[in-house]
Amino acid sequence: MLRVRCLRGGSRGAEAAHLIGAMLGRSVTGWVQKTFQSTSSAAAAQQHAAEEEPVTEPVQQECPVCSYNEWDPLEEVIVGRAENAHVPPFTVEVKANTYEKYWPFYQKHGGQSFPADHLKKAVDEIEEMCNILRHEGVVVKRPEPIDWSVEYKTPDFTSTGMYAAMPRDILMVVGNEIIEAPMAWRARFFEYRAYRPLIKEYFRKGAKWTTAPKPTMADDLYDQDYPIRTVEDRHKLAAQGKFVTTEHEPCFDAADFIRAGTDLFVQRSQVTNYMGIEWMRRHLAPDYKVHIISFKDPNPMHIDATFNIIGPGLVLSNPDRPCRQIDMFKKAGWTVVKPPTPLIPDDHPLWMSSKWLSMNVLMLDEKRVMVDANEDTIHKMFENL
Repeated sequence: MLRVRCLRGGSRGAEAAHLIGAMLGRSVTGWVQKTFQSTSSAAAAQQHAAEEEPVTEPVQQECPVCSYNEWDPLEEVIVGRAENAHVPPFTVEVKANTYEKYWPFYQKHGGQSFPADHLKKAVDEIEEMCNILRHEGVVVKRPEPIDWSVEYKTPDFTSTGMYAAMPRDILMVVGNEIIEAPMAWRARFFEYRAYRPLIKEYFRKGAKWTTAPKPTMADDLYDQDYPIRTVEDRHKLAAQGKFVTTEHEPCFDAADFIRAGTDLFVQRSQVTNYMGIEWMRRHLAPDYKVHIISFKDPNPMHIDATFNIIGPGLVLSNPDRPCRQIDMFKKAGWTVVKPPTPLIPDDHPLWMSSKWLSMNVLMLDEKRVMVDANEDTIHKMFENL
């Protein structure tokens, strides 16, 4: 799920961004001024050009991409596809991101389709989610169907694809800019192809479009001897700051970042390294600040089921994966909410995910949230909030 456009021109987005920035001791009203300045400059330049020569291009539309946080009123969203999803080959980076009980599944089915009955349920559920969003007044866009079974080869590796089910993993919107993440799994190397028609459409209508440096994903990007076997192993390695990805070249998944106005928070994880974080920091400077936070997490991969900012100064913080910098947020006046234990049954096939997907919710605005229908305790939590 990728938030493409939130409410423009309203006060709540600006107020929320200003509040977040103020909590961290930084004024972030500059982006509002710069937006108006750049708009005025662009208008002046267009007027000057119009005086010199006839206008041959259609009048520029309002940019369809504008989003600074995770909670402003949602107008447009990209929802992924589970069709033709394939199991990634059982390479070292996949092994490091999955628990031992699932390894036989990957060893047996790597490069093959996920179970047909499971895929059908996923496709049906996603379609119903799209229907709900449309009924709530949100414009829904979808990526292109792709044949993920096709084997591809680079000078450094051979793989098959996986899916285009999770736009949030590969795309990030910062203001009016769409950033394509370089990714860290070889099975996701060409995942961007499913989104290119949409991105080109947004680009033609005025959005900025940036593609982060694509890693070679050569063997040097991964610790080929990453010593994992048990949960205890994973806790020990994570505490030492050791992950399967090295610092050979920049890599990151967009889902390891969470936005709050001009402040972005990110974790070093199995798929996001410090070089990738530094690339984002330099790319977004000086208008945005990137903060690194960490968690007591044996297998960090994607931040939104661990630390999910759902409103100005309001964050869901996973009680099983406590944030080591949480005092900074509390001292700044944030409300830190610990969501209840997920209700998803133990026999549900998660493969590469955790039960804490229950807290990975979609805010439609500050008062409306899309939540798993089965998570009754989460429903009560939101009602109490």
